[in-house]
Amino acid sequence: MRRPPRAATAVLLGLLLTALAVLAAGPAHATGYRYWSFWHADGDGWTYAQQGPGSARPDDGSVDGWRFAISEDRASEAKTPRGAANFNAICADTPAVSGRKRVALVIDFGTAGDAPDGRQPPPQRTACAVVGRNATSADALAAVAGPLRYDSHLLLCAIAGYPKSGCGETVSGRDPAASASSEALDGTDDSDGLSVGLWVGLAVVVALGSAAVWQSRRRRS
Repeated sequence: MRRPPRAATAVLLGLLLTALAVLAAGPAHATGYRYWSFWHADGDGWTYAQQGPGSARPDDGSVDGWRFAISEDRASEAKTPRGAANFNAICADTPAVSGRKRVALVIDFGTAGDAPDGRQPPPQRTACAVVGRNATSADALAAVAGPLRYDSHLLLCAIAGYPKSGCGETVSGRDPAASASSEALDGTDDSDGLSVGLWVGLAVVVALGSAAVWQSRRRRS
């Protein structure tokens, strides 16, 4: 039986090694940041704030949300507060005061995977701030969840003293602890995806290699 020409064999081997190298690298994970993200209520959900808390001036009956987490530096990738943005439920026991406004807050301290030291963070909580009509979101937060900590650029670093240190630090790649947190999974599994991808990749390599061998034999016939 005639053996495949060396050129075709080399093509097949090269394709196989390339595919295995790419698949073995696994899925890439973008650089993230550990920080407090700021949100406003949007119905029963959340919208990423377009202003900083020192500039935003919520109306009476508003709901502000805060979430400490490792997220990419994009609003679409940031993790939302876990909890309903329900003003009536949060401020039900806080009567209205003439000349002042009520702002409901949902404060989510994140998971152990989000924590700088991997420890269990404080439990999520809600609060109803009663502040002046001209108060900002930062004022409302300070009224119910101090002490707050800011850096030299006025980036909010800590709410209610959490975390004790650090501020918006970079976290490269996937945080292993985060994947084991108590958050609901999105139904994907990287290990399963890699297995499926490996078999698909090998099938493609075999198909391409077979085509290369067939083409080479055809030229020689």
